Amino acid sequence: MDEEKIIECRNLTHYYGKRLIYENLSFSVPKGRILGLLGKNGAGKTTTINILSGYLQPKAGQCFMFGHDTLSMPHEMRRRIGLLIEGHVQYQFMTIKEIEKFYASFYPGQWKRDAYYELMNMLKVAPGQKISRMSCGQRSQVALGLILAQDPELLILDDFSLGLDPGYRRLFVEYLRDYAKSENKTVFLTSHIIQDMERLIDDCIIMDYGGILTQQPVDQLLNTFHRYTCRVPDGYSCPSSINGMYRPNVLRQTFEVHSFLKPDEVENELRSAGVPVNNLICENLNLEDAFIGLTGKY
Repeated sequence: MDEEKIIECRNLTHYYGKRLIYENLSFSVPKGRILGLLGKNGAGKTTTINILSGYLQPKAGQCFMFGHDTLSMPHEMRRRIGLLIEGHVQYQFMTIKEIEKFYASFYPGQWKRDAYYELMNMLKVAPGQKISRMSCGQRSQVALGLILAQDPELLILDDFSLGLDPGYRRLFVEYLRDYAKSENKTVFLTSHIIQDMERLIDDCIIMDYGGILTQQPVDQLLNTFHRYTCRVPDGYSCPSSINGMYRPNVLRQTFEVHSFLKPDEVENELRSAGVPVNNLICENLNLEDAFIGLTGKY
């Protein structure tokens, strides 16, 4: 039986002026999964969020949420979506309590105030505290608390941990994952802090300039994508590209490459490319290392 697709994007192409952001971008997000969109600055993460939200019309292609085109989605369907865009806009003159009452009036019969105050209690902020006197990270969590209280089926979060210190980031990542899994929510999110994503997401899309490099479950990626290294003679210059390999380079007589191929397959490809393989080492990676291995350091 096919999984229900909460988000489906088909052949998206978008430009800013003459600059191509990506071409023929296609992906889907099944119900109940947490998917992280990873990419360098300018690769198109926020552009994708804006297209999904209906704020931006792609030059070509379509996006669907709950089976509806995002550019013509009925208002009643939009109520099933909680959206946090980069910047965390708030009514900063209000208090924690005032803004909760204000937002609750838009969601009669649906509002879950306990979800909001549970997160506020975790942040140790008082109901009477003004938003204008909170840190950037605290304000972002107020926005997230309001989204959780909406009880949406789909959460779309752009740079969700912006401004939080490491302790609060860890706290919120654990809270969000437990919430999403216990309530069977679907989550599509971005973050520049990949360590957070590794603890939170089920699946990842890794983008480079122009399109998707890979989309797969995080566990599968980390079990199949490895760094391979070996010593090479002083002055050796490696090929710029090798079949099935990512980012071959040499630094201080150490040849390094990343690949989804198995060790014996990697060794065969390297020998075919003329690399003087000697004692090839295969290393497991965390998500940040895998991201850099796919997209490069610069």
